[in-house]
Amino acid sequence: MAVLRFLAVGVANTFVGLGSTWALMGWAGLSEAKANAGGYVFGLACSFLLNRRWTFAHEGAVLPALLRFLLVFGVSWLANLAAVLFALRVLGVNPYLAQLFGIPPYTALFYLGSRYFAFR
Repeated sequence: MAVLRFLAVGVANTFVGLGSTWALMGWAGLSEAKANAGGYVFGLACSFLLNRRWTFAHEGAVLPALLRFLLVFGVSWLANLAAVLFALRVLGVNPYLAQLFGIPPYTALFYLGSRYFAFR
């Protein structure tokens, strides 16, 4: 059940992050890079709040959980980047399709890290 909730939060997080990015570009007039960073902040906040309470029912201290969550995100993102670069440079995959290679390691590490480390 937690895996399905985690995936549902991921979908919500995607909509919040992307919607925020577009809003920051269109309505706030921020550059693409600044809007992207802002979208990540909103998306990660959504992910943290929903995963903490709904997916994993964590009731421990918030700040240590947040710091662990951000560490898990960083490791997961680096795994995503490594997989994308491997697909590009070693396998010669189309750059757009190569982005798909990063999804499985990112999702697996983010789930496992959240479940067993961030929200233990």
